[in-house]
Order: sequence, then C-alpha cells, then structure tokens
Amino acid sequence: MHLDALLWLFLPILVAGGSALLSYCVMQAKMEVALSKERESLAEARATITSQKVTMEERVRATEESVKRAALDEFLKDFRVEERSYMREVKSLASAKRSMVMQERLFFRNIPLSNWVEHEMVVEEGMDLNRLEPTSMFTTGSLPSGGERLPVSKLLDNAGPARPAAPPRSNSLMPAHAAFGAQ
Repeated sequence: MHLDALLWLFLPILVAGGSALLSYCVMQAKMEVALSKERESLAEARATITSQKVTMEERVRATEESVKRAALDEFLKDFRVEERSYMREVKSLASAKRSMVMQERLFFRNIPLSNWVEHEMVVEEGMDLNRLEPTSMFTTGSLPSGGERLPVSKLLDNAGPARPAAPPRSNSLMPAHAAFGAQ
C-alpha cells in the first residue's frame, strides 16, 4: 500500500510537470512565429527605406544638375556680341580698293569685355556683297572635313587673278609751277 500512496502522490506532480513542458513548447513555437513575422516586416521596411533613400539621392542629384544647368544657361544669356559693319574705300592714283569692314565686340550684360575686333574683307568691282561670308571671332565655326575647302579659299578662286598695278601716270596737264603754289 505504501507504493500505491506514493504513486497517487507523485502522479499529479508528474502530470503537472508534463503539462508545463507541453505549454512551454507551444509558447516557444508561438514566440518563434511572432518573431519571424516581425523580422519579415522589419526586412520589408528596411528594403522600402533603402529604395526610397536611393530614389531621393537620385532626385537630389538630378535637381542639382538641372539647377546648375539653368544657372549656367542664365549666365550665358548675359553674354552678347555687338556687331557693326561699313564699307571702306581706299583710292590712290594707281588703284582703288573697296572693302567691307565688320567690327565685333563681346559684352557681359552692358560691360564690354573686349575691344572692337575688326575683320576686313576685300570686295572687287562687280562682286556681290551677299556672297561674302562674314566670320565672327566670338562664335565657334566648324572646321571643314577632309574634302571640303574653307570659304576664304573659295572666295579667292572666285575673285580671279589680281590685276597688275598700273604704272604711275604723270600729270602733264598741270604746269610744274602750279603744283607748288603760285609764283
């Protein structure tokens, strides 16, 4: 009998210990599931934050570039080239030379940055002024490709050979004493 009493005494303790072990295992499993769900939501939040950070950095960089480009465009709008042109005729006894003179000056707003730069293009008699191609010192021109020639060489070909200078003529109609004043 003594063994039966001990069995009845330890049986509730053994059942209580087993149910405590079982509830511990179930709670441990529930905690692991909750922890994995939290880790998953944390990973999603980190991925979202990382992608937003990358997107924000790209937007900031693009905004900085557009602001720099706009500032440079605004700065370059303040530069301008003032041009003026006129015809110059140089006459002498031997020859007469007509030329078109184009002058340019570079400005920043209303401040001149350079002196007048002068380009002189010789115009022969009968040559059309519209055929001349004025070249600017302040604008960029493209260089001709391998087979193309410069406009200046084309103009020289069209002008033809230079006329020989005529020998100086003596003015025999004017008396010698008239050249130096009355006597």
